[in-house]
Amino acid sequence: MTMSNFKVKTLTWSPYLPPVDLEKATAEQLSAIKVTPSNTKVSSYVLTLAHDPESYETRTDLFNAIMYLKDGLGRDEREMGSLVASCVNGCAFCASTHARRYVELSGRADVVERIYRFGLHQPEDDRLRAIIDFCQALSTTPPTNDPKHVQALRRVGLSDTDIIDLAHAAAIFGWANRLMHTLGHSK
Repeated sequence: MTMSNFKVKTLTWSPYLPPVDLEKATAEQLSAIKVTPSNTKVSSYVLTLAHDPESYETRTDLFNAIMYLKDGLGRDEREMGSLVASCVNGCAFCASTHARRYVELSGRADVVERIYRFGLHQPEDDRLRAIIDFCQALSTTPPTNDPKHVQALRRVGLSDTDIIDLAHAAAIFGWANRLMHTLGHSK
């Protein structure tokens, strides 16, 4: 499977529901929006999720705990897990976002280019291969992961905590990609 329809460039996401109007937002909605890790702008996705401020705030706290944790698996490898899950789930918007973040953090644009040109099964170094295989197996429906995936991750140096971190990064995008597809589309 090639990922030729996926891009590294920034995409836009258009909601099916009208986003919360900041001028008319409730105190709860404004408070929830402040939880976002980005201080530069509030996206239409965030404003759409802000219709339910309590669940948005809970979602954002969980997302931040998984993706921005200082300890455990490196941020670049969490981004790779999110990229793989988003590719499997067909979410071009999230794949684009996590491809850019992976390149920024790892400096490995060549890895993303190979994934986008040739698919997830291109030979990589052993560590990336194990990460990609594990996240792909977790992201298929139904999941196809098994003990050999965990053994492969251990062989390339991931600790049990690292493996849990990677599973969290892929799993949250199983949910996030579907939520994004339900509420809008990217272009």
